[in-house]
Amino acid sequence: MKPRRATLSLLPFSLSLILAATTLWTTSARKSDALKDAFKSDFLIGAALNRRQFFGEDKSELALIAANFNSITPENQLKWQYIHPSPGKFDFTAADQYVNFGEQHNMVVIGHTLVWHRQTPGWVFADEKGKPVDRDTLLARMKEHIYTVVGRYKGRIKGWDVVNEAVNADGSMRQSPWLKIIGADYVARAFQFAHEADPSAELYYNDYALEDSPKRAGAVRLMEQLKKQNVPIAGIGLQGHNRLDWPSLEQQDITISTFAKLGLRVNITELDVDVLPVVSEDIGPTMKLTDELQVSLNPFRGGLTAAISTEQAKRYAALFNVYLKYRDVIDRVTLWGVTDADSWLNNWPVRGRTNYPLLFDRGGQHKEAFTAVLKTAEDFKRD
Repeated sequence: MKPRRATLSLLPFSLSLILAATTLWTTSARKSDALKDAFKSDFLIGAALNRRQFFGEDKSELALIAANFNSITPENQLKWQYIHPSPGKFDFTAADQYVNFGEQHNMVVIGHTLVWHRQTPGWVFADEKGKPVDRDTLLARMKEHIYTVVGRYKGRIKGWDVVNEAVNADGSMRQSPWLKIIGADYVARAFQFAHEADPSAELYYNDYALEDSPKRAGAVRLMEQLKKQNVPIAGIGLQGHNRLDWPSLEQQDITISTFAKLGLRVNITELDVDVLPVVSEDIGPTMKLTDELQVSLNPFRGGLTAAISTEQAKRYAALFNVYLKYRDVIDRVTLWGVTDADSWLNNWPVRGRTNYPLLFDRGGQHKEAFTAVLKTAEDFKRD
């Protein structure tokens, strides 16, 4: 009977060891289920942060960001209208906190964006009477802005989106106030000023829909011109505002390889996968969601369907497969937001819709797409 009693008395202890080991393994596995760890040998994984996030107002979201991302981009706080709202007046409160946040969490800090046709105050392009300024005046204002902003974070911000969205869909140069007043060399001058302000910073051109052949061709022409002029451009940002059916994987592949052949590093800078019906940007901002339009344009108010969730997961996995193919030329893949609740696509181009474009749901939980992306990394390493 003694052996039996000994066996019975040891059983709870053995079970406790098994349970403890299982708990330890599960915890370890959860810790490794982080985006930045899955791709640590491939490229940085970034997120665009809003003001609330880098001020740490939501502690649970803060933990999510710290666990999954090793690079950050500011959604808005380094754009001209926020940091330089009026002549001679700079507001660095939020920008300083953004950079501090990145440094505190050992993240690669990216600056977005210096020269853009949007979110730039009207005073930048006008004189006291509201008339367009001349070339020299606008160049001086550009130089002051870039010298002040880039100079303040010299050695702390690794790379800057110097010029944003300068090319039209047909490949021509966008007729922005920058182009109309300064001329076609405004792009080169912006890069020159940024390099002078911080010679060690990486400088990028950033744009969307470069996967479309006409626009890509225009961007290639611009990059070739800059390279011929020895403009200090390090890389190009493919924004990656994708849909379930666009771009094709072939388009994505060709686009990355095309810019890599120019000797440029490639970043995926604003990644998301829109699941809602397409609405023209020309009419979307003025559209009101009537009850009838809610049905057709905002079909997932109550939650994403299982079928669309799976389709999105497959889409993300396929895109990351392409990124991994070009891991030698891609430095960073940045998602434009952290959770679905943060996404700009809830209010663009139509305000008040419910979109699901990212890897974490509104509660910060892993989506099916998150799991698919991690599996893509695992499968790549296994192969």
